Amino acid sequence: MSGHSPLLGVESSVKGRKWISRAEQSDVEAMLLRSDILPLTAQLLAGRDVTSEKVDDFLNPRLKKAMPDPSALADMDKAIAAIFAAIDQNQKICVFADYDVDGATSAAQLLRWARGIGQEWELYVPDRLLEGYGPSAQAFEQLKSDGTDLVITVDCGAAATEALEHASEIGLDIIVIDHHLMGNKIPNALAVINPNRGDDTSGLGHLAAAGVCFLTVVALNREAKRRGLSPKTKPLDLLGLAALGTICDVVPLTGLNRAIVAQGLKVLSRKKEPGIEALADIAKLSAPFTTSDAGFGFGPRINAGGRIGVSFMGAEMLSTENAQIAYSHAAELDRVNTERRAIQTRIQTEAMDEALKLSEDSPILIVSMKDWHAGIIGIVAGRIKDRLDKPAIVIGIDSNGVGKGSGRSIKGVNLGKALSIAREEGLLLSGGGHEMAGGLTIDPDKIEAFTNFMTSELSESFAQAKDHRTLKIDSVLHPRAVSLETLDVLEKVAPYGAGNPTPAFILPDMLLTFSELLRGGHVRLNAKSRDGTSVRAIAFRADESGLADMLLSSENHPLHLAGKLQRNEWNGRISADFHIIDAARANM
Repeated sequence: MSGHSPLLGVESSVKGRKWISRAEQSDVEAMLLRSDILPLTAQLLAGRDVTSEKVDDFLNPRLKKAMPDPSALADMDKAIAAIFAAIDQNQKICVFADYDVDGATSAAQLLRWARGIGQEWELYVPDRLLEGYGPSAQAFEQLKSDGTDLVITVDCGAAATEALEHASEIGLDIIVIDHHLMGNKIPNALAVINPNRGDDTSGLGHLAAAGVCFLTVVALNREAKRRGLSPKTKPLDLLGLAALGTICDVVPLTGLNRAIVAQGLKVLSRKKEPGIEALADIAKLSAPFTTSDAGFGFGPRINAGGRIGVSFMGAEMLSTENAQIAYSHAAELDRVNTERRAIQTRIQTEAMDEALKLSEDSPILIVSMKDWHAGIIGIVAGRIKDRLDKPAIVIGIDSNGVGKGSGRSIKGVNLGKALSIAREEGLLLSGGGHEMAGGLTIDPDKIEAFTNFMTSELSESFAQAKDHRTLKIDSVLHPRAVSLETLDVLEKVAPYGAGNPTPAFILPDMLLTFSELLRGGHVRLNAKSRDGTSVRAIAFRADESGLADMLLSSENHPLHLAGKLQRNEWNGRISADFHIIDAARANM
């Protein structure tokens, strides 16, 4: 077990987690001695490994200070030279983007900047179901036949060795702008900009593709000005798109990423792009936008096109200057997202039922069924993983008899590595990923053998991970601290996301005075502390996490409630809400 002493004696919560303090008290005290900040702020910063010397940089992230020279990225100068050579020769340029938010925001940055110098570049986004992920020989053949001279891939391409080789053979020039992990072999292209390529020394491997594209736009703009051009679209105009892609790709919000998001959300909130204005209107999101608005408001709708709709719609909406097109696309993406939720509910119910039938001793839950939509299975795998606290893979078998799977893992269990080994063992047609997520293609006849292999491969790491399951807590709060004043302190440490988790708190020894199950499996409740201070709280999707049973049956037994503070605006009233994420019985 972890060496940390459990907070309030909670060794195993209702979710089976040990509650520990995120920060060492000695680090908090040292920061208070050296910095003029509030105790709660010191608690939060110490828990995020911020040293006293870095307090100002963390609390006031400045793009100018965090911004590197774009030329520090391998092949950046080569790429800029090739793009301007194509412009000088009046060649046809196409941006080839992935179908998710990171791909859409990356493409939109390049397309909007190019329009600012009088260039209309083409857009190509592969169909998720028909073409799969990333560049293919067939796609490059089509682009070549359409007269394209230069293709710029964004958020994809770094691992498409065979497709890029084919592009070279047919005389199609390629520039890759990506951030995904890749081997030491550099694919055949005019330039490969990727901070995660083996020979890149920029130290920018934490960037999303949207961040890499932002640096590319900065470099393009610098070269344009050197040539005497005056681009109408400045890099800072595109910072909101870079922030949106960075948030939705769940990369660590540290260093340059933190500056991009902190300053980019301000740009996004100005709603200068027709696509952002339209989507905010359709989704009923109000500026100033937050990371939550980006991740749970804008993101799912933009992603919906790539999941079950028209793959290019998100990128086109974000790049267009035409308000009518932007509103039309925003409305369609909102409709498709609603359809996506309905499909997800059905598949999730079926997949969860299958997962619950599996052995409790299994270190991974692998479920499959015909006609589960390939664009939805990743979300469902994540929900199964969250509820049952185990790695999960959901496989949908399509009409051609091919199984396509998506998996999500827990900390300490490297799913991507296991999938790569399974592929090498001949159990998969394709497969791989990173520690926390992965994808695969499989012959349905091999699903049983694949399941047996993964069970054996992951048993040891899962056992170790299970023994170290923790919930890191930032502070124990009195219910009176569930307030707008506390939220103001928390917002000074924002933006929150990967690498800077939303603070988690404990309300200790709370007696539930009222609780009810709401539609959607949420539980709403009232609770009071030993001194009679009351607080209202809610646990979302509590029926999926095991929280519902405890919260609905503990009105006479005190509970420790772990959760997060959220600002709530309703009918002109602003209040602080407590969102429960875990609970444990308190000692009487």
